Amino acid sequence: MDPEIAQVFNFVLRVLPLAAAILAIGVGGSLLHTWLRIKNGYPLQNSWGMAIHPQKNEESLERIKLLSSENGQLRAELGSVKDRLETIERIVTDQPSKLAREIDGLALPQGGNS
Repeated sequence: MDPEIAQVFNFVLRVLPLAAAILAIGVGGSLLHTWLRIKNGYPLQNSWGMAIHPQKNEESLERIKLLSSENGQLRAELGSVKDRLETIERIVTDQPSKLAREIDGLALPQGGNS
């Protein structure tokens, strides 16, 4: 083999792994950057650096309205469940004698007009 060709071949063999490592680091960094932007709620960008926002159409707006309505209903239901749970916790943790007195206090008088 010609010595000049061998010298170029050896140079390529030394530079190729370095170039591949730099390329892998660049791609990995780009993937990490995109993943962090998605994870933290930042908008993605196109190749010109402009933010990519989801398109809004009638179907998606209607879906958002329905989900918001359902979310409100579920929050209200959760609030009533929390109130009921507090009442149950109070009943369970109260002393039995105090609970019996409260129940007796709520009972209707026996000699009343019915």
